[in-house]
Order: sequence, then structure tokens, then C-alpha cells
Amino acid sequence: MSDTVRRLLQRQIMPTDGDVDVLPLYLDPEEANLDEDKYVVGGSRAAKELNNASIRQKVATGRVVRPDQILTRTSVRVPSGENLSFGTYFNAFPASYWRRWTVVSEVRLAVTVHGAGATVIVNKSMANGRQQKVESQTTNGDGPTTLTFDLSLGPFVDGGWYWYDVVAGHGDVVVEGAEWSAEVPADRAEPGTVDLAITTMNRPDFCAELLAQLGVAELAPYLDTVFVMEQGTQKVTDSERFPAARAALGDKLRVLEQGNLGGSGGYARGQLESVRKGTATYTMMMDDDVVCEPEGIIRSVTFGDLARRPTIVGGHMFSLYAKSRLHSFGEIIQPWRFWWMSPLDTFNDWDFGSRNLRSARWLHKRLDVDFNGWFMCLVPRQVIEEIGLSLPLFIKWDDSEYGLRAKAAGYPTVTFPGAAVWHVPWTDKNDAVDWQAYFHLRNRLVAALLHSTYPKGGRLIRESLNHQVAHLVSMQYSTAELRLMAMEDVLAGPHGLHDMLATRLPEVNAFRKQFTDAQLQADPDAFPSIRREKPARKGKDLSDVPSRRSQLITAGLAPLRQMKKPRELSASHPEVEIRAMDAKWYRLASFDSAVVSMNDGTSAALYVRDRDRFRDLMKRTADLHLRFRKDWDSLAADYRAALGDITSPETWERTFAPWLDGTADE
Repeated sequence: MSDTVRRLLQRQIMPTDGDVDVLPLYLDPEEANLDEDKYVVGGSRAAKELNNASIRQKVATGRVVRPDQILTRTSVRVPSGENLSFGTYFNAFPASYWRRWTVVSEVRLAVTVHGAGATVIVNKSMANGRQQKVESQTTNGDGPTTLTFDLSLGPFVDGGWYWYDVVAGHGDVVVEGAEWSAEVPADRAEPGTVDLAITTMNRPDFCAELLAQLGVAELAPYLDTVFVMEQGTQKVTDSERFPAARAALGDKLRVLEQGNLGGSGGYARGQLESVRKGTATYTMMMDDDVVCEPEGIIRSVTFGDLARRPTIVGGHMFSLYAKSRLHSFGEIIQPWRFWWMSPLDTFNDWDFGSRNLRSARWLHKRLDVDFNGWFMCLVPRQVIEEIGLSLPLFIKWDDSEYGLRAKAAGYPTVTFPGAAVWHVPWTDKNDAVDWQAYFHLRNRLVAALLHSTYPKGGRLIRESLNHQVAHLVSMQYSTAELRLMAMEDVLAGPHGLHDMLATRLPEVNAFRKQFTDAQLQADPDAFPSIRREKPARKGKDLSDVPSRRSQLITAGLAPLRQMKKPRELSASHPEVEIRAMDAKWYRLASFDSAVVSMNDGTSAALYVRDRDRFRDLMKRTADLHLRFRKDWDSLAADYRAALGDITSPETWERTFAPWLDGTADE
């Protein structure tokens, strides 16, 4: 048996800035309550719907952790007679992930407590959320005492966590720190290093603040280089906050200027630079508009170092505006639809401030994923060298396609609890109807041609047709045109993707300007007054949600209605004003014109029904979707044959050639 050494896997941490909104992610003063969601575990959709409302209710006794209890980055005070649980997102130990994906089989928990009569209780959970006490110890003296617990990872095949609770005696207790460690092979004792690849465009202050967060001393041994791919006109180097970031990172920071090649072009540049340099074990993709928990990077590297095989290690995303809310616990590609989603037995937008880890059964089942978003995602350099760089997709589907490509090559992705960033939420946008609609469909089709295991891509072509008709009956003609443009570009073949990388976005934006539904106005008086020839049928309000049967009837009749001549008054006056939240296809389809607000709340656009345009778009829509069904197999063969070339460092170097010699190292 080879020699082993003890290595730190995870340490107890406290928030870095005293923000009370994030405290539930670190500490939990409440009692665990599993009764509300006892039917939700096990993949039953009916049970999930039954419990959907009730399990989000706050289980609270009124106890809170006060900011003055946080003493240092690793220590917290527990008042006399009270108890505090560390069974939280950042401080519980995700035992099932370590058992499934790493060489670790046993862990040691060492908790250092200052104060007599303090009891440390170690607990574990099973995949169904049931919880058991494992062991407890009590301190005797007033001085610092380290209590140790040796714990097996054997019982965690399907899920489960370890965590500890601390109960104070007659006096206050300080939990000075806690460490989870394991005996690991000696050749895995030294931590790997990581190159960070951050793509930025016109977010100078946000990006500079992120760089400063990365300059903390605890992260320094793990950082090799921080690459910032500057693609905007408002430079991060011009931010008044940049000097502090430069001072914190020193010569580890490199700013590389290039044209706007999108997220995929920025990340591919970081991947290329990391591979060419060849000194870091990993490359981590990270967005520029995030707040980072530096410990998450350390944990990702440690997990990657001890994985059974080279593994992509992703982090989670919390909302920057509601910091205890988790976007998703993990994502898959639904193979029949070929669409990204969270598994049906999970919950999106989960608020840990309402129900923390110990009170939510579904969080205890290990979740296996197909990919992780590149807002925070660690990729071994070995994987990049073998399967290539990002596809040249500009935005959308680059991260999910890469996860599928790695999976096909035998490299799994793990979305790892305890590693996370706070990100601007996507829910405030509707990028399915703006310029991004082009990239959504084009890149989804490309990814499906490369990786779908179903004939003709499964349901994808049918779903694309359904969405296209929905846009047409909603008078979203600019979106419909962009989607057809996307399909035509896919049919043109894979080798045009690099050529379009720098030019397609400005072409798309210029093309959209001719359509009134893409001409946004911030001033509500920019539109004519609302007038209507006929009142709403039976006085129904826009907020009424039609039944499933009514929606199906509308879906069948709406295209036929588009062949009728629009009402005369609708050409000069919009018939209705529709809020973004109400702008569903089954509502828009009944009007001949409408003022529709945007999801971000800053503007609105005028939708006007055009019978001739509808006819033309419907014909082209039918023709293109029929062509995709006919040519799918040959097109898929072309894309799969070209994948190695279009993702190779050599091809990307040609794309980057105008900027490679002009690299700006700040």
C-alpha cells in the first residue's frame, strides 16, 4: 500500500463582510423540521406539486444569529444555553459527493472549542433526508479544546451529509474553527493550481471588485494566473477600483484585450492561454458580474485533486439581490427535448433563509449533472488538451455543450455543494425574444446535432416549430426572423462558426431595427393612446389564465386568425397595453396591436399584426423545419466530423490572430 498523508478537505468559514442576508448559508440557529416535505423525495412529480407551496413556508422560532457573534473568518460565539447548527450550505460536509467521485473513504472532523461544558454533536443524513446523531463530546476545561471524530463515508451511496451542532453550557462558547480532513495518497498531497479565465465587457467596476476578492491571502497558494479577457470599450483597467485589485494580485493578473467574441470567445482565449502556458492544473471559467466566496475555489481545487478521474467541478449560483436564494442545485440536458433544465425532483430559486439544509429533504439526495454553467466552473487542463476548447458559439450553450462533450470522453461534471458565487439573476430578463433569440436556437441546434442520441434530434424540431408559431401569433416578427436566420446559418455548416464570431451580433442588431417589436421606448408617451374597436369578450381581464383546454383551442385557431385582415383602428392605435409578466402567446394572439413592456421594466415596444408578413414567415418556417428533418443525419455527421477542428487550439489561434500580438498585460 502506498504512503498516505493527511490533507485538509474543508474548513469552517464565516461570511467575509458581515452581510446578514448570507448568514443562513453559514449558520443555522433553527430546529430542523422535515415534516412539511415528507412526500417530496423520490422523483414523484405529483408529490412535488402537492408540496410545492408548503415546503417553502418558513420554519422559524424567531432565533437569529447576530452579526456580533461572528468573530473572525473561522470563529463564532455561541451564547450561554443556546445551540447553533453548522448543517448549512457552506459548513456541512457533502459526504455523498466525496464518496461517489473521490478516492476519500473516511474523514476526520476536528472542532476547536473555547469554553467549558460545550457539547459538539455530529449528525448525518441519508438520501431521503432522514437524520441521525452519530456521536457527541463535551469539553471540560475553559481553554481551547479540540474534539475529533473519525467518520466513514460508507453509508452515503445515494446521498447524505455530515454536519455538527454546538450547544453552549452555562457560559458563552467560542467555536474557534473546524476542519474536515482525510488520509490521501502521498502523490495527491500538494494542491493543484488554477488559472482563472474571466470574460468582461463594459463592467469595469464590477470586474475590478471581483479581482480584489480573488486577491485574498488564503487563495494565493492555489492561484497560478488570473486572465481577464477584456472585450469592451469601458476598460476594467480604467476603473478607480482596479489599482487595489492590481496590488492584491500582483504579477498573477493578466489583462488580454480583444474584440467582442462573446462569452465563448473570451473563455476560449483563457483556455488557450492556460494550455499554452502549461503550468496550472486547472482552468476555471468565471463571470465578471459575480461576487465570489474565495473558499469555494479552494474547495473546487481540492475536490478536483482527489477525484477518481479528471473531473469538471462546478459551483452553484446564488442571487446577488436575494443572497440566500439558490438558482439551481444542478442542471441536466433533457435528452428527448434537448433542453437544459433542473431535474423534476428539485426546486429552483430555493431560499435557504426560509428552509435551510437540515429542513429540506430533497437537498440530501446526491444530484448528478450533465454540465455546469461557466459562471464558476473548474476544468482540468488535461481535459482541455484532450477534447479541445469551447465551441465558437458567442453566447448560450457553450458551457452545456462542453459538459456533454467531456462526458462522452469519460470526464464527468460535478456541481459541488459548498462552492458558489452570487450572480445577477437571469429571471429579470426575457432573452428568448431579443437579439439573444438567434443564439438560443442556433446554438441549441448545433449542440443537438453534435450530441443528441435520438433520431432527428428527438422533439427538438417539433418544439422549435411550436415556439416559432407562438412568436408569430404574438406579433414578435423580429424574433421569428432571427430564429429563421439561426436555422439557415446552421444549415450552412460548422466551418462558418468561427467566421461569424465577431460579426454576427452587430448584423443581428442592425437587422432587428426594422421591426417595431424590437424598437424599445423608455417614454410611455412615445406610443399612441390605447383604443379598441370592440371590448374584451365577456369582460375577461388579461390576468385571467385560460385552462389547458382553452390554450389548446387557441393554439389551433390562432394561426387561422392571422389570415384575417387586422382591425382598421389597430394600425394607428394599440389595442391594449400588456405587462411583461402577462405577455403570453395565448393573450397576444387575440390582439392586432399592443404595447408590451420588457422584463427589465425599463422600456416597452409596439407589436402590430401584419398579415402578409405572417404568411411569408409561416411559409419559410415550414420549409426550413422540413429541411432540418430531411437533412438531420447528414448535417449531424458534418458537425461531428468538424468538432475536433473547430475547437482546436490551432483554429482558435487563427481567430485570435488580430489580438494575439497586441496582448495588453496590465
